[in-house]
Amino acid sequence: MRIVITGGATGLGQALAIKWAEKHSGIEVCIADVNTARANETLELLKGLDAKAFYVHCDITSDDDVRELVQRIEARWQGIDYVFNNAGVATGGSLLDETLEQWQWVFDINMLGMVRVSRALVPLMRQQGHGYFVNIASQAGLTPIPYMGSYNAVKAAVVAFSETMKLELAPDNINVSVVCPSFFKTNLDESMRSSNPAAHKMINRFFSKADITKEDVAESIYQQVQQKRFLILTHKLGKRAYWLKKFLPNQRYINSMLGQTKSMKRAMEKR
Repeated sequence: MRIVITGGATGLGQALAIKWAEKHSGIEVCIADVNTARANETLELLKGLDAKAFYVHCDITSDDDVRELVQRIEARWQGIDYVFNNAGVATGGSLLDETLEQWQWVFDINMLGMVRVSRALVPLMRQQGHGYFVNIASQAGLTPIPYMGSYNAVKAAVVAFSETMKLELAPDNINVSVVCPSFFKTNLDESMRSSNPAAHKMINRFFSKADITKEDVAESIYQQVQQKRFLILTHKLGKRAYWLKKFLPNQRYINSMLGQTKSMKRAMEKR
């Protein structure tokens, strides 16, 4: 089995690499990331699990880096089985807090980066007659919360893009899943951008209060990928929120969200 994980040096990407290595002895793993030091640490962990792992420095906003990634994979493997489109960053702030530059930044990484990698690797899968994309979105793309407008929007775009991929690539025997985790203990807050310090505090509080780890999320993803589920929800509360939004009358759902977010508004207005 041959897998590539963007953003695989840390956080959920690292947990996914380790999870698949634990489940499949002798697996071959490509860690595509911009953090060389952390990638090397992850390689050591994978080698300890009998995985054949290597690192490619890859900024997914760079066409040249993505082209180099594909060339390295072709030369080493001549094909690929799983692509985990995991690399991503976080943003926060109100509509007036977030600049257009911030919107463009998060969309270039979280959305267009995924498009670049997927477009580059689909031909390999078509040539071999099979493949699987696992796209990491977020609960924010299904049930958005206030003061994360650009992040909510880009993750909703990832969900829509993934469904489009699923339909387009099915005739080529290429499967697609989209993962929508809620907050869990990870390092995503390190990459977060916001001009409002209150947004950083709010997001850090959500991460610190999480009762689920990146390893728990990786295990849930693994189990549901084996079942070839398209929409993968990893949190019980996330599933509940998704079904409430789906089945409650729209105004009733909106009213319930307004009631829960008054404290968020007060916190965001304290600078």
